[in-house]
Amino acid sequence: MIQRMTYACLLASLLACSTKKTETPATDTTATKPEVVAPAPSPATQLSEADSAAGYKLIFDGQTLNGWKYFKDKPSDSWDVVDGTLHCKPFVDGRENQRADIMTVDEYANFELAFDWKISAQGNSGVMFRVTEENDQPYLSGPEFQLIDNEGYPGDLKPEQFAGANYDMHTAPDAKAKPVGEWNESRLVVNGNHVEHWLNGAKVVEYELGSADWKKRKAKSKWNDAKNYGTAKTGHIDFQDHNHEAWFRNIRIKTL
Repeated sequence: MIQRMTYACLLASLLACSTKKTETPATDTTATKPEVVAPAPSPATQLSEADSAAGYKLIFDGQTLNGWKYFKDKPSDSWDVVDGTLHCKPFVDGRENQRADIMTVDEYANFELAFDWKISAQGNSGVMFRVTEENDQPYLSGPEFQLIDNEGYPGDLKPEQFAGANYDMHTAPDAKAKPVGEWNESRLVVNGNHVEHWLNGAKVVEYELGSADWKKRKAKSKWNDAKNYGTAKTGHIDFQDHNHEAWFRNIRIKTL
């Protein structure tokens, strides 16, 4: 009996020694950190290689209003920077609205201005050049590249008041503006008395400041009594606050 028990114990001991212990691999409890990717720069703050080679420089940094001022330093809360765009806020009923055009601090004589823009439904805006501050309103000195919702604007529009026109002076019959909410590309060329309006890759207006044709058109327009309309040789570039929402980006200039 004792001998059998001895054999049994010996067998149990051998089995225990020969059994391999299964070990669970150690788990790395350190959390995997997500790769940090820097956000892409705003399109409004970047010049394309072609624009840079052509001599353009940004006049809106896509982050601040540095380099800009309000017309005649009027109090205004109608402009801000949203998602890299220069944004004109809509008029808000039921509260005080302080509004004014915004314009470059610097003055320009001869230049090519390029910019993207989109307008709100029923909206109206514009970009003026060679604006001075001797009048009560910027449009009394600076001719205007018209920006508007051609289809939805609630008022009656004359041919000289559609998008791309020289407001109330020259029509842009072949201008093809994008629908509301879509970005348009514009270029304004001012060189001496020669002016060109470009919209979405096409030249849509061309005129000569102070020419006989200019004077004839001015006499028939709302600018007839504006003595220094279109006469300044240098001035500010002005973005109009017409109480309607509008957005601008990629604002760049090349001096000529």
